[in-house]
Amino acid sequence: MELSTIWLFAIAAATLLIIPGPAVFYIMGRSIEQGKKAGLVSVLGVSLGGSVHVLAGAIGVSAVLMTSATAFNIVKYLGAAYLIYLGCKTLFSTSDKPTSEIPKTPYKNLLKIFYQSALVEVMNPKTALFFLAFFPQFISPSAGSVTVQFLLLGTIFIMLALISDGLYAVLAATIRERILGSKVSSKLLNRVSGYLYIVLGVFSALASPSKT
Repeated sequence: MELSTIWLFAIAAATLLIIPGPAVFYIMGRSIEQGKKAGLVSVLGVSLGGSVHVLAGAIGVSAVLMTSATAFNIVKYLGAAYLIYLGCKTLFSTSDKPTSEIPKTPYKNLLKIFYQSALVEVMNPKTALFFLAFFPQFISPSAGSVTVQFLLLGTIFIMLALISDGLYAVLAATIRERILGSKVSSKLLNRVSGYLYIVLGVFSALASPSKT
């Protein structure tokens, strides 16, 4: 691939990543609910899920998924249901402690957050659709293996996403810290993050190849 094409892709990808999407809102929800460390771990999990979509797109699995309405709907509704479940679980949290009194997220829970975040992204068919629609604009069969080009662009995109999503996670965690110690902060944070998950679940359920 020509260097100019790679640079053009990087600029276009960075511009798109600045605009908050479902993954960003999910990550911010985690940061608001459980703090910066949980948010950054979510970034890593989402990146792993994105890497799965890159690999699937490179070998054509995503293309097969997009041509099967049944497969698409199964993945879509499972992912949406999981997000709504997370939202309801957060909303009905019984913790009434001020946020400053909530202990740090233990290592074991961070692993759980990592796997949950990866699962949320893997079960988001819109990510597969985006990669299949966006990447081919910068791929040329005359430049060599299409699979290698797809993987190269995917790697660049994931690296840029790590930076962008990480900044959003830190931003959300900063907002969280601003209201630490408030008597209503725990409930407020739970409601904000819970509603974020539920809204994302609803949007995921309404996704379709034609609309996307």
